[in-house]
Amino acid sequence: MSFSDSPTLIHDLARLEPLSQAHSSNLADAVVAGNLWRTWVTSVPSPDQMSDEVAARIARQRAGEIAAWAIVDPRSDRAVGMTTYLHLDEPNRRLEIGSTWIGREVQGTGVNPAAKMLLLSRAFEDLGCHAVEFRTHWHNHQSRAAIARLGAKQDGVLRAHQVWRDGTLRDTVVFSIIAAEWPAARAALAARLERRL
Repeated sequence: MSFSDSPTLIHDLARLEPLSQAHSSNLADAVVAGNLWRTWVTSVPSPDQMSDEVAARIARQRAGEIAAWAIVDPRSDRAVGMTTYLHLDEPNRRLEIGSTWIGREVQGTGVNPAAKMLLLSRAFEDLGCHAVEFRTHWHNHQSRAAIARLGAKQDGVLRAHQVWRDGTLRDTVVFSIIAAEWPAARAALAARLERRL
């Protein structure tokens, strides 16, 4: 079982499918509400860039660099976002969950935490990870709060880490969950999801 595999993963509130061009049209529709791609603290492809972004992620997965999924809302059976395993480090049993976005219409519905439950369960229980990392923009307070709600702890801040597309410097906040913390984090996340069902 390779870290770069992306099998279909199923929860009552979200389904993760291997990313394909068949998802592009749904994903382009998903970013329209609220012009999601214009959010400056995150990187979301615009509707007209969606097919190219999907192709780029598929190519990176074929090269063994990432594992990419479409996030599907089982209620509508439509792709509503994307997520990825990044920085695959099989020898050290580490990876990052990132390059994630979901459409505004499903934010707050349980789709995102259900997707994270699937990704974290696979990482710790199937792949035997010692740690799973999350990274986000310092100014993305919504993302930072969501990551903390998963039970992740802040490891630190990489200051002036990246030149952002508008020319500003991004400070990157790094969080992680380690294997010893996963049982408690899993129980808390399961209880949270149970309230959504």
